[in-house]
Parts: sequence; C-alpha cells; structure tokens
Amino acid sequence: MNPQIGFLLNKSLEALRSSNLDLAELYLKQAKAFQANNPHVLRLLGVICAQRLQYSDALKYFNDSLKALPKNPITLSNLGNVYLQLKDYSKALEAYDKSLRLDPKHEEAWSNKGNALYELKRYDEAITCHDKALSLNPNYAEAWSNKGNVLYELKRYDEAIDCHDKALSLNPYYAEAWSNKANTLNELKRYNESIGHLDKALSLKSDISWIFGDLLYTKMRVCDWSGFDDYLENISQHVLANKEVITPLPLLSLTDNPILHKKSSEIFLQSTYPANPSLGPITKRSENQKIRVAYYSADFHNHATGYLMAELFELHDKSRFELIGFSFGPITNDEMRQRLEKSFDQFIEVGNQSDMEVAQLSRDLNIDIAVDLKGFTQDLRTGIFAYRAAPIQVNYLGYPGTMGADYIDYIIADKTLIPLDTQSGYTEKVVQLPNSYQVNDRKRLISDRQITRQELGLPESGFVFCCFNNNFKILPATFAAWMRILKAVEGSVLWLFQDNPWAVENLKREALNHGVDASRLIFAEKMPLADHLARHRQADLFLDTFPYNAHTTSSDALWTGLPVLTRMGQSFASRVAASLLHAIGLPELITTTPEAYEALAIDLAKHPEKLAAIKDKLAKNKLNTPLFDTPQFTKDLERAYVQMYERYQADLAPVSITLE
Repeated sequence: MNPQIGFLLNKSLEALRSSNLDLAELYLKQAKAFQANNPHVLRLLGVICAQRLQYSDALKYFNDSLKALPKNPITLSNLGNVYLQLKDYSKALEAYDKSLRLDPKHEEAWSNKGNALYELKRYDEAITCHDKALSLNPNYAEAWSNKGNVLYELKRYDEAIDCHDKALSLNPYYAEAWSNKANTLNELKRYNESIGHLDKALSLKSDISWIFGDLLYTKMRVCDWSGFDDYLENISQHVLANKEVITPLPLLSLTDNPILHKKSSEIFLQSTYPANPSLGPITKRSENQKIRVAYYSADFHNHATGYLMAELFELHDKSRFELIGFSFGPITNDEMRQRLEKSFDQFIEVGNQSDMEVAQLSRDLNIDIAVDLKGFTQDLRTGIFAYRAAPIQVNYLGYPGTMGADYIDYIIADKTLIPLDTQSGYTEKVVQLPNSYQVNDRKRLISDRQITRQELGLPESGFVFCCFNNNFKILPATFAAWMRILKAVEGSVLWLFQDNPWAVENLKREALNHGVDASRLIFAEKMPLADHLARHRQADLFLDTFPYNAHTTSSDALWTGLPVLTRMGQSFASRVAASLLHAIGLPELITTTPEAYEALAIDLAKHPEKLAAIKDKLAKNKLNTPLFDTPQFTKDLERAYVQMYERYQADLAPVSITLE
C-alpha cells in the first residue's frame, strides 16, 4: 500500500475513534485522490455515510469496496448493517452470512445477524447468534444487551435483566443497555428502578431515540410530577423540531394539541415503520363474493379490546362479509379468547411470523379491508401495514389518534370525535359513524355479588367521586381540580385505581400539598371484570381525566349506571367520553372548560336530586339509545366498509365518509 495512503487511513481511523466524522472524511478523500478504488478507503467512507444516516451513499461505497476486494468480511458485515437499518432483513442476512463464511469468528457479524433475526421474530435463532458471538467474546457488552432485547420480546424478563446487567458490568457507560434494562423493569412494574435507569442513560447519552418521552411516561405511571412543566415544554419543542423524543401514545396523555399529536406520529412512523415497497403493489382484484375483512390485534383475549368488540364479531353479516382474525398476542385459553375464536371465519396465529410474512399471507388470502386494532399501542405491529396487507387499510379503536401514515387509508370516528373542521389533523380519511365510534358488547356481565362499601375501604356515608383510569392519565392540573372539588364537598372521597405503590404514595403526598387529608383518597385494587363492574354501584359520580379521557373505563361506568362527568378538548383522546355521552343522550355531562368541570361536579354532589335525575335518565337510556345498540352499530360499520370497498372497485381514491 502507498505509504501516504496508509498514513491517511491511520489518521482517519483516529478521527473516527473520536467521532470527528468531518476530519475523518477529509483524510479519506485525500487518500482517495491517491487511489480512487482503494477498498479500505471506500469502506471507511461508507462507514461515515452510514453514521450520518446517508444509507444510499453508504451502500455505494461498500459495494465499490467489495468490487475491489470481494472477500472482505468486515465490509460485508458493514453492508449488512446498512440493510438492517433499511429494514431489508433478507439482504442483511445474506451479507452477514457471506461475512461469516469468510470469517466464522467475526463476533460482530454474529450479533448483528441476531439483530436481523430479532426483527424477523425468529427469536430462537437470534439467541443462538448472540450466544455464538458471546462464545467468541464473552466480554462483548453489545451482544449481551442484544440478547437481553430478544429475551424481553419472549417475555423472559428476569433473564433479560441478567443480560443487561452483564453488559453494564462490562461497560458501565453503555447508555443503551441502561435504557434497555429500564424498558424491562417497566414490564415488571418496577417503575422506580426504571426511572433511575432512564436518568442514568440520559446522563450518558441524551439523544437516544424516544428516551426522554419514556422517562416522563414512566414518571407519570407513578404520578411523579416533579419538573412536569419543563419536561413537557422540552418535549413539545423537540417534536416541533422533528426530533425522536417521544413515541405517540404517551404524548396523548400529556397535551391536548392535535398538531403535536400528528407531528409525533409522523416522526415515529418515518423512523420505525416507513412505507415498505418490498412486496410490490397489490394487483387489482375482481370483486370477492363476500367482502373479506381482517382484524389484526394482540388483544384477542381477556383485554379491553376484546371486551368491547366481541359482540361486533358475532353480529357481522356473514352472508356479506368474511371475517378473518390475525392474532399476534399471547395464546391464552380464557373465556374471551374462546368466544372470539368462534366468531371468525378464520382465526390465524401470526405471532411468530415477521411483518412481511403476515402482509404476504394477508395478500394470499385476498383480504379486502385490513383493520389495525393496535395503532401505536403496546404490542403494535404497524410494520404489517407498511408492506400493504390489503388494498384498503383502516385505523380503528386501539389508538385514539392519527397514525401519520399514508398507507393507512381510513380512521373510524364520529362527528363528535373528529368534526369536519378538524380533519386536516389526520392523515387518514375520516369515517364519521352516525353515533359513537366505540363499539360495545351488551353481554358484559355485572356480578350479582353485593359488594359493600366497607369491603371496598370506602366510608359508610359521604359522596364518592371515582376515576378508574390508568394513573398515567392523571395530570397535575386534573388532580388539582379534584382536590378543589373534594374541599368544596364536605365528607366526600376520591376513589382511584391502584396500579402501583409509588403512585399511591405520591398521590397521597400531593393531596396533603393541596390541603386535603390523604385518607380521603381510596385506592381500588384489581378485581375480576364482573366484580369490578359491580363495585361501580358504590360510587356516585365518575370524574374523567383530561386530556386523555376514559375510553373503555367510561363505557364500563355507563354500562353499570354510573354517570361520567367529562371535559372535552380538541384532540381525539380528549373527546371520547363526550362521544359516548352524546350517544347515550347525556350531553349535559360534557364540559369544555376546567371551571365548568369543577362547578358541575360540585353542583351534582351538593344537589342529590339533580344527580338522581341524571341516573334515572341513564337507566332509561341505557338500552334505548345508540351507545349500547350493538346490532345497529354493526350495520353502520358495515355500511362504511361497503362504501370503502365500492370506491376501491371503481378505482376511486379514498375520501372522507359521513354516514347519517
């Protein structure tokens, strides 16, 4: 090698080790002037492009390097890394395999091959690859943490933590391992430990994608509101600046700003699930004898989605629609799972298949309408729709907001949720159902067991306000309003859902800070659904959260005869309870300002005759208004499906649909 090229290569490597990409590039371009096709120079230029996320340039440099030196395992491994970032997993595996045939002891290629297999849901093979890397280098911290990530997906959380701990023992400054372990601790509800780990990761590396939002979301789970306003302002500014600071779901509970919601969805989607053309366009098909509608979810078991949707699946007109369920959640044998499996024409387990494989299977089954019931919620599989599983793709129920994806054609809503003048806040075309967007199951059983106040830890007398929403939905402003309400209603208590001991402790401390005796906060432990519904009878009024309303918890309350007082905002998530109240004929329980919300809560508590009249109205309306009219809801949704399908068959683009 030309001595001058060797000198410049060494200088470039020094610059790369200190993360000075510009200086490294300067040295390499000087070296390239001496020898344009030097494979080592070209490879390092590719590495620089990859670090700058300039993947097309990186591919060109790596391929040019391989033309000059075809049997370089390091370059092949680098090439695989770029394909991994581009989510072209088959090409990534091909590159890693070529690299490993040339150098079976290349531990980095083994671990990165494991990462590609992880993305393809081939978890056992992924673990084998990471173990191979670790057999070659037991001190390979990245491989330990990567293996931990695979074990996390397999829900083997204790083993995952052991792997991350091993990585951190080898490299205490490994920020991603701190963050990965924090995610695992969250699943075990060890929130306080998770917060400490996220803080540590942030102190080491402040630009890990989504970590700032993960930290705030975890703090919200334990109702730790220290620095809340500053956190939220920081996150909002970063979202507006196109930064990967927070995933979409947590943001729904933090702000009522639909612009931020849409922006965060677009940022998340482009980073993680951009449209993937690998399967090519779907060839136009002739009309099926029946419209084939597929529902995709991880929640076909005892879960809120199942509780809401079970009767819809049973009532679908099977003479006009063929129903397919794609399940990628836990394989259970609970009563809801058994009921749901029977309601589909086909029920298919796809949890071990990759997103591409599920999309291809959907195409092979000639699915006409693919309905994503997860959106950006836990156990999401958005990648299935990025490949185009069907010519018509729909966002429904699971995620209360826009997905920011041009490959999701429609969102199911109603006139309350998404009025005409707000539809620009959604990338999907809006389907306005004539009543509430939320389907309900009239077969939800309420236990006959007489559950006493004493048994629930409630006082024998006094007004009981309640809110069974998740703790993360409680914002400082909402809690402050509740405390003012308690102060105004003598002898009243607030009955809340108990998720974890830190939230209980923090909420009691906050009550004292507001001058309210902490004993006036009562915490409800988890119970079987039928008993949980029955205990609603011991509450007087459900106080909703803002901006992320009660959704299933709201329909649960109304189903049991408990009035829900809500505050409606601008975002989808802040208008759900209002949608339900309109559909059950109780618009008088919808407020639009914090002052009106507090005033109405106090007024109803102090005037029992007014509350009794509302409860009587709710009892009369329960089965005589649209909210729990599941047969009519099913017909309305089917009308929407028919209009979507007819437009597709007529070669017309999706448009917003309003059903009367």
